[in-house]
Amino acid sequence: MNQELLLWLAGLGVLGTLAVSLGLAMRRSRREAERRAEAEASALALAQAEAQRVAAERAAAEAAAQAAQQAADEAAAAERAAEIAAEAEARAAVEAAYREGERLAAEQAARQAAEAEQRAAELAARAAEAQAAEARAAERRLALLEAELQARRDAEARAQAEALAALPPPAPPSPPAPPPPRAPADTLVMVADDSKVVRVKTSRLLAQHGYRVVLAEDGAQAAELIEDEVPQVLITDVEMPHMDGFALTRHVRTHARAAHIPIVMITSADDRLKAAAAEAGVTLVLGKPYEEAALLDCIARAAAGQLAG
Repeated sequence: MNQELLLWLAGLGVLGTLAVSLGLAMRRSRREAERRAEAEASALALAQAEAQRVAAERAAAEAAAQAAQQAADEAAAAERAAEIAAEAEARAAVEAAYREGERLAAEQAARQAAEAEQRAAELAARAAEAQAAEARAAERRLALLEAELQARRDAEARAQAEALAALPPPAPPSPPAPPPPRAPADTLVMVADDSKVVRVKTSRLLAQHGYRVVLAEDGAQAAELIEDEVPQVLITDVEMPHMDGFALTRHVRTHARAAHIPIVMITSADDRLKAAAAEAGVTLVLGKPYEEAALLDCIARAAAGQLAG
């Protein structure tokens, strides 16, 4: 009985020892687990801190790189802006120098022009003064010469009067001799007519009789041809474009070299037209139709000076 109790107590002691050992082992295991957990937590914290540090360093490096790039970009932009400003300033300086050169050149040209104008005015004034002096001297010489000539003429007139007073009365003067007739080859006849048929027909008729002929399509062309050579006879129609026969006649009668030439007008037998022709200065009017012999007779009389202009 006692032995069983002892065994049972021994067993209880072993169980207690085992329980204590198990408790101690569990406590040590729990502590070890806690230490491992703490170590892992500490390692994780260190790893996170390191990661954060690395990330912060990377971010700082990236920020520094960005800042450096931005600074470099800003520096490049500032340098480019400075270059552009320098180029603009250089161009402005060149343009200013060019404008200044143009201004100076214009001022110099204006001064030279003013000086040249002044010299020209002075030379003109001197020349005018010299011409005026020469003119005055010439007038004085001319006045003296005229006075001398007038004195000579007066003396000659007195001498002639005295000589004429001593002579018997003169015989009556003989009439002037008529001018010699002009040959047909020396007679230029102008035909002014707007009809080509009339111009050709009349020119052939006159050429057959040896006359020189010049043709005009209207009065305006006839007036232009008269400036080149004055004809001895003008034959004109009445109605023509640009300048009719009456206007042509009035033009010829006011011409310095052609006012004297005979003008033969070819017109109808209308008394009103004949009166207008005479008033304009027409020498002779031939009615349509006319005989060729009558026209040749008019030209021959004009060449002989028997038809006055």
